[in-house]
Amino acid sequence: MALQMMMPNLKSLSLLLIFCMISSKLSYCNICPEIEKEVLLNFKESLKDPSNMLSSWNSSVDVNCCNWKGVVCDSITDHVRQLHLQFSGLGGKIDPSLLHLKNLRYLDLSQNNFEQTIPSFIGSLTSLEYLNLSHAGFYGTVPHSIGNLSNIHTLNLEINYYGSQLDVSSLEWVSELSQLEQLNMNSVSLSRAANWLQVINTLPSLVELHFSHCSLNFMASLSDINNVTSLTNLDLSGNNFQPNLTIPKWIFQLSNLIYLDLSDNFFEGPIPSITNYTTKLKHIDLSLNQFNSTISDWLYSMKDLEFVSMGHNTIQGALEFLYLWKNQLFGNLTGQFGEFKSLKTLHLVGNLLSGSIPTNIGNITSLQRLVLAGNKFTGNLPESVGQLSNLEFISIRNNKLEGVVSESHFANLTKLEMLYGSDNNLTLIVSPNWIPPFKLTTLLLRSWNIGSQIPKCIDTQKNKIENLDLSSTGISRNVPIWMWDVQFLNLSHNQLHGNIPIVEISGYAQFVYLSYNVFNGALPRIAANVRELDLSSNSFSRGLSRFLCDTMTNETYSLQFLHLGGNQLSGEIPDCWMKWPLLTYLNLGNNKLPGTIPNSIGFLAELRSLNLRNNEISGQIPFSMRNCTKLVKIDLANNDLNGKIPTWMGTSLVNLWILILRSNKLSGEISSDLCRLNSLKILDVSDNGLYGIMPRCVGNFTSMATKRSLSGFGELDFEIYDMVFRESATVSTKGSEYQYDTILALVTNIDLSNNNLSGDIPNELTSLVELRSLNLSGNHFTGLIPQTIGYTKQLESLDLSRNSLSGEMPNSFRAMSTLNYLNVSYNHLTSRIPESTQLRGFDNSSFIGNDLCGFPLTRNCSFSGPNKREDNGSDDKSSSKIEWFYIFLSLR
Repeated sequence: MALQMMMPNLKSLSLLLIFCMISSKLSYCNICPEIEKEVLLNFKESLKDPSNMLSSWNSSVDVNCCNWKGVVCDSITDHVRQLHLQFSGLGGKIDPSLLHLKNLRYLDLSQNNFEQTIPSFIGSLTSLEYLNLSHAGFYGTVPHSIGNLSNIHTLNLEINYYGSQLDVSSLEWVSELSQLEQLNMNSVSLSRAANWLQVINTLPSLVELHFSHCSLNFMASLSDINNVTSLTNLDLSGNNFQPNLTIPKWIFQLSNLIYLDLSDNFFEGPIPSITNYTTKLKHIDLSLNQFNSTISDWLYSMKDLEFVSMGHNTIQGALEFLYLWKNQLFGNLTGQFGEFKSLKTLHLVGNLLSGSIPTNIGNITSLQRLVLAGNKFTGNLPESVGQLSNLEFISIRNNKLEGVVSESHFANLTKLEMLYGSDNNLTLIVSPNWIPPFKLTTLLLRSWNIGSQIPKCIDTQKNKIENLDLSSTGISRNVPIWMWDVQFLNLSHNQLHGNIPIVEISGYAQFVYLSYNVFNGALPRIAANVRELDLSSNSFSRGLSRFLCDTMTNETYSLQFLHLGGNQLSGEIPDCWMKWPLLTYLNLGNNKLPGTIPNSIGFLAELRSLNLRNNEISGQIPFSMRNCTKLVKIDLANNDLNGKIPTWMGTSLVNLWILILRSNKLSGEISSDLCRLNSLKILDVSDNGLYGIMPRCVGNFTSMATKRSLSGFGELDFEIYDMVFRESATVSTKGSEYQYDTILALVTNIDLSNNNLSGDIPNELTSLVELRSLNLSGNHFTGLIPQTIGYTKQLESLDLSRNSLSGEMPNSFRAMSTLNYLNVSYNHLTSRIPESTQLRGFDNSSFIGNDLCGFPLTRNCSFSGPNKREDNGSDDKSSSKIEWFYIFLSLR
């Protein structure tokens, strides 16, 4: 009889095993231990479940309790680890049979209707790491036995403020919870816990403390808070602290604090004046107290602050400083800002604010610093700005302002020293003889329209100005002599012409940017203190010797950034680079420079970027360049360089991201030493005379297998003065040449085309899963296209044309959903072209010169012809077979 009773369960268990094997192909299937299933059934029997939330807890429905609602089992041991029973409408009594769940780590009974005291046996569930009994109808005194939960990380006993009553006789038991990170006892009466603060100070791991409306009436002073420095969230709101109590200073010494709520207490006196602490605060609520001081200065400098509430106090004084920079504020500025009559600093840079700048902003006559940069403000700049007679600094750059700026905008700005207005669509229209009422040190008007001639009002600033940006403003003619003495000078992207005298200034580093103009003649001599010089895309001619090799002095130069590309410079590159040891960026590309690369280039130990492309340079790549170990980019394309690709590049230039040697006269084999460049993202050695096989170690280019983002200043960014210059590279892909800059960090490319390479295409190449462009055309590659070519799912451009590849096109081509340029023409490929939406987008020019059939070619494939098999994901189906032997064995 007993055997007959067991048979249904055995049959159910067998069916369960079959289901597990079929559904997961013999992968692991959780089946909870029988004793733990019985524990859960006993636990259910003791509960009231009016909503039938535990209906799945039934062996006749499912013998595996791991599938029951709210039950989570360990994926390896099958033991019940978690019970999620919140919001289940449960009542009744909690059965102590739970103690048999020895591996229970997580117990959530919150938001239920138990009407009992918290069972003391809860403290014997010593494996618990998470316990939530909040809003579950418990009342009475919290048992001290909870202090036995030595592994607990989160403890939540919060109750409804107007509901059942829960209290503690003391909090000494909390001090035993050394791993506690989150403690929430909101609305639990702690009036008898006089030493609550000393207890909390014993919890080194505590991150969040919620003691809101806990009837606390005493707060002892603490001289040492070292044990709770990890605290990020502190809520002591709604208590009854004794009268005449000021905020203890230790609260504002919690250096990791993000959330602070001290509202609805009886704190009085001044808000503590502190520095160097609580700089991470995002939320602070001091409302409903009796503070009577002015607003503390430290509050204004909290750059992460998102929420401040100080209502219902007697705070005195007026708002003078408002710093809300680099947050996510959006919407419009209202006219109420004009009512802050005492405001001295308004700092809103780097938000998402839009709309017009309020016209009554001119009412804030006490304003000294107005910083609205980096937002989305539109419309005109209000003329009322001209009434800010105390204004010293204004920054409106990087917005979408438009319209005319006239003399009225500056009428009373007698104290103005700095004007940052760049990157707006504003037009300056003032009378020719207007003399501004100020003397500026900084004037940045990039992208404004100021007319073809530099206005005379700017000439009036020449005695004091240190920083001047008039780039992209439409000016032409010659540059006034006085401007060559300005410390920071940006006149790029205009139509300025003439010769440039010596660039020199005494006592200061100098930064000069004159690109994209029509300056001509010889390059100017520069002083030793010039740091950054950009003369690119002009019409400078003659040689470099006078510029680089001043024989009148033996001193070295401080130049770090030198861009002379896109001119008409001629003559050999002089061999005196030892005078320029601090150079990090050197661009001499797109000129007419003959001769060889001088050996002294090896003295540039700080060099990160070298561009000599599109010149007439010959000879070999000098051995001394191995000393430039910080190089990230080398572009020597379109020259007459010969010899082999140096093997030392792979051992010495380990930081290299970009190596472009295309269109030279290089020969020899590609050394496997190049595979050591695991940071390499762009490799272009096309249009040379290279021969031999492609190294199988190409899989070592791990940067081409690693997903990257554009965030932060990367290896391809150069911080120049107050701007960022992003490196660029010319890359051949998709049958054309493209120049990348802003997204260069995402570009990955291998181009070995138009050489004499032979052998097969190594399978290791397909491990470069982030490769976006691959060009092997115009070589002598033989063998099959790798079957795993589809693994390179990020490929956008693939050119294998004009080789001797044979066999079929792998079906894995179907997986290449990002491919938008494909050329496999003029090989020996046979059979059917794989069918996919992506491949159907290419015309017959991508496939001609082979023995292929199928769309888009006009040649049809016969039904009995080759390549009629279907792709089911793998040719080897053994991995998907079900081991029926084990299933039959379980049914015996």
